[in-house]
Amino acid sequence: MKKNEERSDNRKKKHMMKRNISRLGGSGLSLEAFANAKSKNKQYNPALIKKQREFYKNAKNVNKFKKLLKQQNPQNDRSLGQEHDKDANETDKYKDKSERRRRKNSAFSLEELYRKQHEEKEKERMEREAALRVKKEEREQAETRRKAVREKMLKKTRRGQPVMKYRIEHLLETIQASTKIAAGRES
Repeated sequence: MKKNEERSDNRKKKHMMKRNISRLGGSGLSLEAFANAKSKNKQYNPALIKKQREFYKNAKNVNKFKKLLKQQNPQNDRSLGQEHDKDANETDKYKDKSERRRRKNSAFSLEELYRKQHEEKEKERMEREAALRVKKEEREQAETRRKAVREKMLKKTRRGQPVMKYRIEHLLETIQASTKIAAGRES
């Protein structure tokens, strides 16, 4: 009897373990894997990320270049790579001479470039100031018009009644303006 009970207990335990494993999605990490996962530095490091991205980009470009070389000349892939290295060394010699010339010209070109940029900025500033002046004048004119209309609209007779002359003129002006706008839309 005891053996049967022990077997059934073992079966129940195994069944429970299997259910737990399937519920949790697997049998968990080994001790070694857990220790390695914990020891890794998981801090965010943008410089490291940038370096890795650049490394992979360069590797990708190198692979593309090698594929192109293979496609162009499939029989001489190794010799082409060596020739490319020789060409690179030869161009380095010429670079030294051209760099000396560039340095002399660069000071002059930098000065010229600075002048051009300064002139462009000055032109932009002058244009902005002119636009601001025009806007300011328009705003002032509109304000004086509004003040004049307001004064006329608020005028009263001796007995405190509003002067209807100015109010009727205002109504007439608004009607004429609206008819002009409507006529402009129709044509």
